[in-house]
Amino acid sequence: MAFEKIKVANPIVEMDGDEMTRVFWQFSLSSHFWTWTLSTLTWEFYTAMQLMTRLQWRLQRLLSNVAIKCATITPDEDRVKEFNLKQMWRSPNGTIRNIINGTVFREPIICKNVPKLVPGWTKPICIGRHAFGDQYRATDAVLKGPGKLRLVFEGKDETVDLEVFNFTGAGGVAMAMYNTDESIRGFAEASMAIAYEKKWPLYLSTKNTILKKYDGRFKDIFQEIYEAGWKSKYEAAGIWYEHRLIDDMVAYALKSEGGYVWACKNYDGDVQSDFLAQGFGSLGLMTSVLMCPDGKTIEAEAAHGTVTRHFRVHQKGGETSTNSIASIFAWTRGLAHRGKARREC
Repeated sequence: MAFEKIKVANPIVEMDGDEMTRVFWQFSLSSHFWTWTLSTLTWEFYTAMQLMTRLQWRLQRLLSNVAIKCATITPDEDRVKEFNLKQMWRSPNGTIRNIINGTVFREPIICKNVPKLVPGWTKPICIGRHAFGDQYRATDAVLKGPGKLRLVFEGKDETVDLEVFNFTGAGGVAMAMYNTDESIRGFAEASMAIAYEKKWPLYLSTKNTILKKYDGRFKDIFQEIYEAGWKSKYEAAGIWYEHRLIDDMVAYALKSEGGYVWACKNYDGDVQSDFLAQGFGSLGLMTSVLMCPDGKTIEAEAAHGTVTRHFRVHQKGGETSTNSIASIFAWTRGLAHRGKARREC
């Protein structure tokens, strides 16, 4: 029986991937999506990486507001040779996140027949990971011998020179990391928006008792944005925003029933999103959406990697059984956002 494909006015950018996820990505597309829709732009990811490095400021336009990405490798020396890459590219996900300055929101796909390791979680928990800066853009070094470590900021109007530590022994290690007010504000706006859309309370977790200025800046900006643009909306919807210490928030998460948005700094979100995924059943049952601060541009993907172990079996002609649910949900999330964006035009 012949079906007429759905014609869409605006394209969706498809970013192809690697290894086992690439195999079932193609199968899922031919079975479920290409059958029904026209107008997609397909990028071979490492060709796209070259394009991004030249046209970073235009990436949001290139994404056409909706991109759907297959899982990709982060190359090491062996994979540069295996995939015939021109260079050892940085993390594809990290590159995209830093270019479009987005927030990664991950949420479990709850199946009644998949047992939860945390049975008390009867409602989903959406975790928002600030996807810019901190440890993931840090500069670190191994230091040899005694000496003074200083942190220097050469500003247009002032210079800040801080003594960090005086090494007197064999040396040690050091790291400098950063974030920007603009990125933190975007993180706050995106978090406030998605919590309001879901009508769930929002929690921000930091360690501002220790990092009084660094984490304190996150806390202050979130509170400022909440008071200025979201407080009245939240109160009318019967939800709230609250800042909590990260250790207190982890303990609360474990004993809660779910049903809230948890905004985390970059490293905290990296760790806690896997904790939540496993607690709800599986990393293979987790959606992942990278959202820009304006809420208009998203990149949807699965939360897991390329499943290398299965791919090696597949290469040898062996039979595999790989969970493709999260990749299928990446497409449904992307298509849903395209439909929403179209209605708002």
